Amino acid sequence: MSAPATLRKVADRIERQTPAHRDRAVDGLRALALLAVPTGHWLLGGFTRDAEGGLHNASPLSAFGALAPAGWVLQMLGIFFLVGGYASVLSYHRRKGSAGDWLKGRIARLGRPVLGVTAVWALAAPVLYAAGVPEVSLRTGATLVIQPLWFVGVYVVVTALTPYCVRAARRLGGWAAAPLLASVAVVDFLRYGPFAEAVPSWLAVVNILPGWLFAYQLGVSWVEGRIGRRGAWLLLAGGTLLFAALLAVFHYPASMVGVPGEARTNSHPPSLLVLALASAQSGAAMLLRDRLAGLLARPALWAPVVVVNLSAMTILCWHQTAMLAAAVPGSFVGDLTGLTTAPDSPVWIAARLAWMPVFAVLLVGIARYARRFEEPWTRATAVRRTLAGVLAAGFAVFALGLA
Repeated sequence: MSAPATLRKVADRIERQTPAHRDRAVDGLRALALLAVPTGHWLLGGFTRDAEGGLHNASPLSAFGALAPAGWVLQMLGIFFLVGGYASVLSYHRRKGSAGDWLKGRIARLGRPVLGVTAVWALAAPVLYAAGVPEVSLRTGATLVIQPLWFVGVYVVVTALTPYCVRAARRLGGWAAAPLLASVAVVDFLRYGPFAEAVPSWLAVVNILPGWLFAYQLGVSWVEGRIGRRGAWLLLAGGTLLFAALLAVFHYPASMVGVPGEARTNSHPPSLLVLALASAQSGAAMLLRDRLAGLLARPALWAPVVVVNLSAMTILCWHQTAMLAAAVPGSFVGDLTGLTTAPDSPVWIAARLAWMPVFAVLLVGIARYARRFEEPWTRATAVRRTLAGVLAAGFAVFALGLA
């Protein structure tokens, strides 16, 4: 059987197994947001190679500020939290046990893949070092691997707030997210306004919870039927206008991710610009929902969405490892444009785009084995679970530079 025929057969099987009540548009949005994570990290994350062959992190944004608008498209965490709130409420209403049991199940689903990738890296790092990989390369790799995992901790917290988000949505509708927006605006004013010199730096941390809970609350209000087309248009128009004003009038950094050497960053913790973008993206998602659902009624388009969603945490946890699986061996070869050379020329950008399919193939190969970490660890003994926890903790200490 030819490859196209095999793919059609697989797509038809997935189509037959899809429940009629499945919200394809929401799954499609989640898949889109998931794929934006590795795409953004692979495009906007580079390396330099020192004289000993060690790899160091480098960002093309330092040399190419014009790449910043790419982050406006690839920064889709607002969409991820939007559909996360939507899906969490559906799951919460379908639960058979207590709210506590429901939350434990959600945490386990998020925690297993994180524990898996960190434990594997803890075992692999000494082996790689013994094989001749420089320590600086291992520390660079550890930083990249652990960097996206902050998301899991934040997501666990906002998931735990789901019952309260539901109550807020039923009482305030779509406006339940407004106090979160106002909170971030106040903190930003204190950080960047006329009193900035008197404000302690730790105040920025206050933005973490309301900054990411904003889109999650929108998703909760959406699934509760409290945001219609009029509200979606308001989110799209209001978010777009606020985004433009923050850039043009209040001089927020254009990049959605941190740029080395820059004093301000929009994403860690989230600034008001992140919420403006999330608002516009959420409004657009709500308005395009029916059209997206129509497109995903086609088995050939629906099948990839299912595959991506089934491997969501694997993609999040292992995509940086896939890039490193090319870069670390490449560092032994020498200076490879787009892989181990400084990201400071248009040639590098073109070469990096050519390398990205290689990263994708490596991720698929890794996922074939790493996907098992997303499944319940029914065969894991208490000793193995404890060992995985100890290894993960040890890797975190190494990655954070504490050892």
